[in-house]
Amino acid sequence: MAAAAAMAGCGGGLQQQQTVVAATDKQQVKAGGGRRGRREMRRIEDATSRQVTFSKRRSGLLKKAFELSVLCDAEVALIVFSPRGRLYEFASASDLQRTIDRYLNHTKSRSAHENGDESCVQKWRSEATTLEKKIEAIDGYKSKLLGEGLGSCSVQELQELEVQLEKSLCCIRRKKQKMLMDQILELKEKVRIYSRICICLSSY
Repeated sequence: MAAAAAMAGCGGGLQQQQTVVAATDKQQVKAGGGRRGRREMRRIEDATSRQVTFSKRRSGLLKKAFELSVLCDAEVALIVFSPRGRLYEFASASDLQRTIDRYLNHTKSRSAHENGDESCVQKWRSEATTLEKKIEAIDGYKSKLLGEGLGSCSVQELQELEVQLEKSLCCIRRKKQKMLMDQILELKEKVRIYSRICICLSSY
């Protein structure tokens, strides 16, 4: 009985030890070269490997497109041509062409909107340039009226400036005369009022 128990105990220890060794081997394999590395993003030279990779990734891509359309209620269209020219497609809508037409209309309207914005910007730039030129012309004319920058003026331009100045002088004289007449009338009215006040006071 004791011998049997010892054998059983020895057998159990051996089994536990084998389990530990097996687990250690698995960890070594997992930590070593058994792990698949990241594939370098370049063309696969081997034709067989390239075809296998294309088949696997094409299936995964189609699956992801289907999942995206179902889970997110998105309209998805996918077109893939194999290296040999074979067509693979997926459309969540009833017709792939409908999604393509929707895409074309969207890009067309976006392009038209962008062109419209660009046209509006060009318009404002043109108007700003025109206003700048007008301001420069007015500043130049103002300087000439003040007697500045007359060296570049021709005889005709000087005559036009002289006429303009005479018109301005006439307007100034009329304005001055009107103001003087208004002041004279105001003074006369005050004198009349003071005279009446004096007459009233003298009567008392």
